[in-house]
Amino acid sequence: MSFDDKKHIRGQVLALKSFKKSRQLNCFSDCSTTVSLAFRRCGANMTLAKQTLELWRGTMKEVGGKFGTGVLSYFKFLKWLLMFNIFSFLVNFGFITIPQLIYHPTPDIPAGVSFKGLEILTGAGYFSHTVMYYGGYSNKTQGTGGRSEYNMQLAYFFTVAAYMVLCGAALIYSMASSFRKKYVLADSGLGGAWQLLCSWDFSVTNEKAVRQRKNNLRIQLKESLSEKVQVALLPLTERLKHYGVFLGTWLLSTGMALGCGASVYFLSSSGSLLEEAATLLLPFVVSLINLVVPLFYSLFKKIEHYSNPRMQVYAIIVRNVILKMSILGILCYYWMKDVANTFSCWESIVGQALYRLVIMDFLFIMLGSFFGEFLSNVIGTKCIQSLGVPEFDVARNVLDLIYAQTLAWIGIYFSPLLPVIQIIKFFILFYLKKVSLTQNCQPPRRAGRAAQMQTIFIAILFFPSFVGALSMVAYTVWTLPPSDKCGPFRGLNTTFSAIQIWMDDLNRVDAFQWTVWIYQHVIRSEIFYFLISLIILVFIYIFRQITQGRQLLITLLRQQIVNVSSGELSGLTCLVHQSCCVRSGCVYVMMLLKCWNNIFS
Repeated sequence: MSFDDKKHIRGQVLALKSFKKSRQLNCFSDCSTTVSLAFRRCGANMTLAKQTLELWRGTMKEVGGKFGTGVLSYFKFLKWLLMFNIFSFLVNFGFITIPQLIYHPTPDIPAGVSFKGLEILTGAGYFSHTVMYYGGYSNKTQGTGGRSEYNMQLAYFFTVAAYMVLCGAALIYSMASSFRKKYVLADSGLGGAWQLLCSWDFSVTNEKAVRQRKNNLRIQLKESLSEKVQVALLPLTERLKHYGVFLGTWLLSTGMALGCGASVYFLSSSGSLLEEAATLLLPFVVSLINLVVPLFYSLFKKIEHYSNPRMQVYAIIVRNVILKMSILGILCYYWMKDVANTFSCWESIVGQALYRLVIMDFLFIMLGSFFGEFLSNVIGTKCIQSLGVPEFDVARNVLDLIYAQTLAWIGIYFSPLLPVIQIIKFFILFYLKKVSLTQNCQPPRRAGRAAQMQTIFIAILFFPSFVGALSMVAYTVWTLPPSDKCGPFRGLNTTFSAIQIWMDDLNRVDAFQWTVWIYQHVIRSEIFYFLISLIILVFIYIFRQITQGRQLLITLLRQQIVNVSSGELSGLTCLVHQSCCVRSGCVYVMMLLKCWNNIFS
């Protein structure tokens, strides 16, 4: 065999090997591509399924497209609070109510007590002997007859405590995130340029809503310019006059809030809490005050002349918060001082009072939507057309939600199933407000400002709403003696005594000595909480310094961009000037040459 034949055979063998190798690589790449594509399709299908199953997604897009993000923020806030109550119901029902129903499926209802229908409004009667309230739960360790043991006292305490801690953590995170987006990263120095160039709401798709949004933007620009003119041109006497008006209106609004709180306290002290129909008087008066007095507060804007329209909105919000929280504070004081020392099963009495407040608040919100929005629309479009279509008041509606959620947080200890009522209430309220919005209202003139106040609403939800409810529950747990005849903590000095009894039981077991040591030397130690507070303050200071440093860096970078832009503009100006000079010089030389030719010709 010649050398050429051997070379030809070797080439064929190498070609065959190369073909097989490339074929294997192609198969591997095809398989990997197919698997990757399958995973991407699966992820896309899961995302689509998640969006399809998302609650009210289509309605949210419809509201945002017609009325903008300002009005949409109210419905997002309502949905967010609904998730809070769904989580609360699942936790309470899973760890408190289900164990009670397993070991005691039939409630201890006295003879002669039956469901009459009035309990839906009053929460008393038949409901007072069920697991709806604190008094319907046992204080015994369930399952001692051969089944697994379940300590109802510890389950009740830790379920309520864990829910409040998780709610507090969620609120702090949401408030910090919103504050970072709206205040830390936002540039307050851009002013009208930002409004003109970057504030368009691209979620608006309806043609009529687009025209309304353009008109609102024009009004906002006029207001922003007029604010600066008013601040600059307002004389000293006029400013003193305005300060006097502000002082008078604030004293009047604060006095009204305190007077309403005092009237609620005297009405609750003089009324009977045991007569089923008469129990509706107090929540009726409270809800009527919360409906009428804010309308009276809104009249103050006729005599108050704030240079900044946003300050006027903040003033209305603060006055409404003072009113609602003063009434709730008076009621909590009455429940803890008078009711706790008068009735044998006072926790269930307080739970019933909170149930009635939630129900009556819902009824008055429905009445407010009818009289405040529907009738205003009829009057503004049929009778007095100069009034026009009413605006959707985002601030007032959000404050109503905050008040309702405060009632739910206070009642989490006294009525574990109160979140069920809140869930039903928020579901109905969502569709009620959506129908009222689309049929009776127009977007607010300051929609952008309403959207920016989302941080303020979350802050109010945290303080004083959540902090006040947490203080009420903590005072009840650590200070007030539980009822002797009902509830899981009957016979104890305080609710927290259940933890001490549990620790005494663990102290007898050698394997849990470390738990007892942590409880005695860490949890009950004031130094531990002092150190925790000190560490939190240090972290707050560090993050504040980091935030200020980033803001300073952003300011310097923006100033550098301005300087570079100015330098480029000046350089371009010089270049144009030089080119003009060169061009004019060339023309001058050409004229000289032409004259020279004429002379010598």
